[in-house]
Amino acid sequence: MTTLDAPVAMLGGTFDPVHYGHLRLASEVRAALALPEVRLVPAGDPPHRGAPEASAADRIAMLELAIRDFPGLRVDTREIRRAGKSYTVLTLEELRSERPGSPLLLLLGADAFRGLTTWHEWQRLFELAHLVVVPRPGADLETELPQALEREWRMRHARDPSPLRSRLAGSIYVQAISAQPISSTAIRDGLMREPVGNPSLAGLLPAAVLAYIRSRQLYRHPANAPFEAAENRRQRT
Repeated sequence: MTTLDAPVAMLGGTFDPVHYGHLRLASEVRAALALPEVRLVPAGDPPHRGAPEASAADRIAMLELAIRDFPGLRVDTREIRRAGKSYTVLTLEELRSERPGSPLLLLLGADAFRGLTTWHEWQRLFELAHLVVVPRPGADLETELPQALEREWRMRHARDPSPLRSRLAGSIYVQAISAQPISSTAIRDGLMREPVGNPSLAGLLPAAVLAYIRSRQLYRHPANAPFEAAENRRQRT
């Protein structure tokens, strides 16, 4: 029997900004499945949403700061370096060409999984990778799946993680983690509306990332400019 190489796992997203929801999801899945690493892959030109507010350089810098306290996470910038839309199928094709003997694992939240049929060449994802789906606590992942995706679920759902190491691709495995009710949208809204130094964002993202955002004045609204100037003067006295 052919022995496969260690799995390669990836979690994509805009990471605009990266927060503990992303980091803990990747870290907990890595620990639960005994993975050597999980790659965080920031999108360059996301196909399902508008352009990120922060630049690619800033999002990469925030990710590099964020993973310092999360061993086994690494940043993979291929989607930013690659021209065109950041289609996951293209990323998996690249990874497959680089790691022909490794199972590929695509980590997805439940909402992303339910919307899978809207992705570019979505059925080819199963030819290239296993899908590791992280459900919402207390929610039934199988409800309201599109018919085409429900068929794939019935054929591919794995009750245990063994296929993730014994086959290169093709399974759907559900991995529960602790609840992470954090969103980048809420963080951006908080940064836009709240005064500099407000503690309400503490604990949602690493302190080094928040400090970087503050120093670069990312996600700030012009209406906050007078307060920021006064706050900066106060801190210098």
